Amino acid sequence: MAWNNHSFQILISYIIFCFVLIHSAPQGALITQLPGFNGTFPSKHYSGYVTVDESHGKKLFYYFVVSERNPSEDPVVLWLNGGPGCSSFDGFVYEHGPFNFEAGKTYGNLPQLHLNPYSWSKVSNIIYLDSPAGVGFSYSGNESDYITGDLMTASDSHTFLLKWFELYPEFLSNSFFIAGESYAGIYVPTLAYEVVKGMDAGVKPTLNLKGYMVGNGVTDEEFDGNALVPFAHGMGLISDDLFEEVMAECQGNYYNPTSNNCESKLAKVDEDINGLNIYDILEPCYHGTEMGEILTGNMMLPSSFRKLGQTERALPVRKRMFGRAWPLRAPVRDGIVPTWPQLLKSDTAPCIDDEVATSWLNNEAVRKAIHAEQESVAGSWESCTDRISYNHDAGSMIKYHLNLTSRGFRALIFSGDHDMCVPYTGSEAWTRSVGCEIVDEWRPWTSSGQVAGYIQGYANNLTFLTIKGSGHTVPEYKPREALDFYSRWLAEKTI
Repeated sequence: MAWNNHSFQILISYIIFCFVLIHSAPQGALITQLPGFNGTFPSKHYSGYVTVDESHGKKLFYYFVVSERNPSEDPVVLWLNGGPGCSSFDGFVYEHGPFNFEAGKTYGNLPQLHLNPYSWSKVSNIIYLDSPAGVGFSYSGNESDYITGDLMTASDSHTFLLKWFELYPEFLSNSFFIAGESYAGIYVPTLAYEVVKGMDAGVKPTLNLKGYMVGNGVTDEEFDGNALVPFAHGMGLISDDLFEEVMAECQGNYYNPTSNNCESKLAKVDEDINGLNIYDILEPCYHGTEMGEILTGNMMLPSSFRKLGQTERALPVRKRMFGRAWPLRAPVRDGIVPTWPQLLKSDTAPCIDDEVATSWLNNEAVRKAIHAEQESVAGSWESCTDRISYNHDAGSMIKYHLNLTSRGFRALIFSGDHDMCVPYTGSEAWTRSVGCEIVDEWRPWTSSGQVAGYIQGYANNLTFLTIKGSGHTVPEYKPREALDFYSRWLAEKTI
């Protein structure tokens, strides 16, 4: 074969492309081993800090799991846990990360890590981001940065993404999605809006945003606040008589009652559901004594916060109720959003038992392995922190969803249908209220040949989906079903 100048240039370009593909990821970020895991990683893992404000030394921590399937073609997904104030390692450890964590045999022993057959890295590259600064391993050299809110968090996260893709340019052409749950119902659309503004303005690098996902997400004060009463009635938790009385007295306004009669009827609703695990009404409760003492005097909280959920899964769902959403009929309103530790004047979120994550992520060898700063610099890792003061300053998310979907960005709003804290009834109502034409009428969707929930598709690529029998954190309760709908939605296949 005769080589001409054009052929030679093509060969050189290909060699350079391959070199970039292999070597562009920062080698100092590569994770080579993890304490507690003895096997071979199914894909490459990277982690480290991205500085989003040089003058303040504001640094956001990420853990990046490369897809186990086809990294160069599979989408890149940013995952955000909520709170506000909760670390996205919550998703990594307990939900859809590459490992299942088994508690150490004796107290003080490190957890043992096993490969997770339902990891979302089976079909996607996934970035777990601790946000805002002050949460998880993220921190700032200027403590004024711990006073923050929705708009600043979105701006910082956008800066993080621009710098992250500069560090990992080989993923810039991949389809990009933003996903999260609970208070990330605020984080996700506000960040997506910032990304789109940047794309419109020609900010480089150009992100290839295709859409976003929100699970059991806080969205709108009115819709979220009015969701509990119809949920409780539909689930058979309150009587027809009480439901009719509440409707008559409150006129559909349950979150902001305007009369004493309405208040008294709502108090009866609260009394009827008080003993339930509000994050999954199907889960039994373990009655803990320590949390009961902490909660004494906090009459604004339901008594069920003295209890810890249990399950019979082989690797159990945490025995906890966690600080990712708010007490009954208390939607997130404009202004300061107290973290659970601040709300309770204690060190922990209500009934939280994150011993596995806490013991692993505060281990010195683990922090070194994942390139997290030592405790003297970044502080101890907490699942949900009170280090930040957070202001909800973005208002209702419905206007964000309208803007993004009208621009053609795909949106999946999914909901575990037995979560009583951010009930599916609110998410179903607000997605319907947007007014888009129904293009896929309400129907069951299946996983492994079984009905796994229900779906309704709207014009402008807006989809609402329920997961049957799941609580607040869907991939934690229903990992197989979660991977099923996640995989299909990312691939634009029918769910």
